[in-house]
Amino acid sequence: MKRRVVVTGMGAITPVGNTVEEFWSSLVEGRSGATPITHFDASNFATQFACVVKSFHPDPIIDPKEARRMEPFTQYAVAAAEEATRDAGLLDGSVNRDGIGVIVGSGIGGMGIFHEQCRILDQKGPRRMNPFFVPMMIGDIAAGQISIRYGYGGPNFGTVSACATAGHAIHIATRLVQHGEADIIVTGGTEGAISPVAIGGFNAMKAISTRNDAPEKASRPFDRDRDGFVMGEGAGIVILEELEHARRRGAKIYAEIIGAGASADAYHITAPHPDGRGAIRAMNTALKDAEIAPSEVDYINAHGTSTDVGDPIESRAIRTVFGSHADVLAVSSIKSMIGHLLGAAGAVELIATILTIRDSMLPPTINLENPDPECDLYYVPNRAEARPVRTAISNTFGFGGHNSTIVVRRFDG
Repeated sequence: MKRRVVVTGMGAITPVGNTVEEFWSSLVEGRSGATPITHFDASNFATQFACVVKSFHPDPIIDPKEARRMEPFTQYAVAAAEEATRDAGLLDGSVNRDGIGVIVGSGIGGMGIFHEQCRILDQKGPRRMNPFFVPMMIGDIAAGQISIRYGYGGPNFGTVSACATAGHAIHIATRLVQHGEADIIVTGGTEGAISPVAIGGFNAMKAISTRNDAPEKASRPFDRDRDGFVMGEGAGIVILEELEHARRRGAKIYAEIIGAGASADAYHITAPHPDGRGAIRAMNTALKDAEIAPSEVDYINAHGTSTDVGDPIESRAIRTVFGSHADVLAVSSIKSMIGHLLGAAGAVELIATILTIRDSMLPPTINLENPDPECDLYYVPNRAEARPVRTAISNTFGFGGHNSTIVVRRFDG
């Protein structure tokens, strides 16, 4: 029998707040995190804005010497993990650390230092390269640094599946706890890729918005005037724990993970299947794993990237899975406010989904001013809405045809 898995801690570093509660308050207020890029001079780029993390300082959490040996994506992950582990009550040393694992992914990893070190190699030669280049760059190092920091000796690795990265990390972590390979897993995703190479690359493929005159209006999922996604950065960490283990130590329980599904589009390197086949399989698999009917789902935190192709395909996939129930479902995309956090998206959005359940409050899809006729669901337009939510799902889909769906339910004791 599968053991039950609950969420006992959460941490977040986002473009609209550097704690879970700051993040959630901003979502409920409908605040956009899009601002002009300050990480580098973007004046020659087609896109000159992004959803950047603001007022983040690693010093209170990470030793300054260690911080210099971490790329932003790792710093964000460690900071979010600190909030989550503190929230879960794991800092007092009373829990066996060998029973705690860390599975944290990054879709891109250290792109900034990769760009910098390639330039140094080209201009100054290999002897001038940073000796910490490789361990700072590799995508699994966020999981490694968290494990080292807290002495967690359980399963430890990273996932890489583009924008589905964090969803897959949480999926795998759920399975490991269900089957007894760990009692607790610190899991999620992180990204810090707002760099010249990333912005230039996404511009070259015409994937991101160029609405430089109004960045706060640029991310507009399901709106007919959308022109691409908005790059974001940050980290989301959740503590997954076996239910009886959590009960024995008197842990606070936010929600229960009751299902997970994954699939491949097997179609194209960037575009989703036109019929949404992969998304449909991921959602159906997650519902089957959760042993619930589609009619039991109250809310969907959509992938909803604000792209011409993706938004209507996800909407049709939801209609296919949920049938007539799709007409009463609430669906929203918080990417309208935080942008697309790529490898961190699935974790940050799952945190929002859990808080939707906790507070019976639906986060809005802002900038939904002219609904696309091909997107015909209820997307909680522009304002948060109070509504009871017992069961919800979070979708994340990635380049390469990777799909992830997580099902969470209110924990009733």
